[in-house]
Amino acid sequence: MPISINRWVSAVSENIEDTTPAIPEPPMLVPTGPTRPQLSVPQPDHADRLPRQDVSGSAARYWWLGVHGGAGETSLAGLDKSTRAAGHHWPRSEAGTTVVLVARSNISGLRAAQRAATEWASGSLPGIRVAGLVIMSDAPGRIPKELRDFARIVGGGVPHIWNFPWIDGWRFGRDLALELLPKDARTVLEQVHIAATSTTSGLPVK
Repeated sequence: MPISINRWVSAVSENIEDTTPAIPEPPMLVPTGPTRPQLSVPQPDHADRLPRQDVSGSAARYWWLGVHGGAGETSLAGLDKSTRAAGHHWPRSEAGTTVVLVARSNISGLRAAQRAATEWASGSLPGIRVAGLVIMSDAPGRIPKELRDFARIVGGGVPHIWNFPWIDGWRFGRDLALELLPKDARTVLEQVHIAATSTTSGLPVK
């Protein structure tokens, strides 16, 4: 005897909406500068290069590289224990490393960042991926226009550039919890994390 089909139930089941929540796509950041070294960029003079350091065996999701003394890389690393400060050396390992450059917003800091960006762009750092540049405010208040303009020029040589606001507590050597930072500072850290953990931004030339 043939099995009867309840067409009403079938029609209703076909019209039931799927209420399963969609898995959100991971946020993406659009690079504002080159994501790979440029073969046309000459390697800088030896005096303008940062030293290298072998970090094989050191677990870090990514590294904060201060391109000059007092850049602030140690303070940034203290906010995320999965990252580490590379000091003023390019961190190298056989597995490759991801680096975020850090510089102060004064003219000497920006020039140091420009030299580091040029060194990376020359392709002389195989295995090192630069995710971007964090410019740390060197004083309270708005950065002067001349420095802002130069910062944009420097930032054009790396995949991303971020401006980190002045944190007064750091001036006095205070350790601040992430949740106590201003909203714009937390936003910068979130965007850095996205860029540094992406698999497509700032990849080195193979």
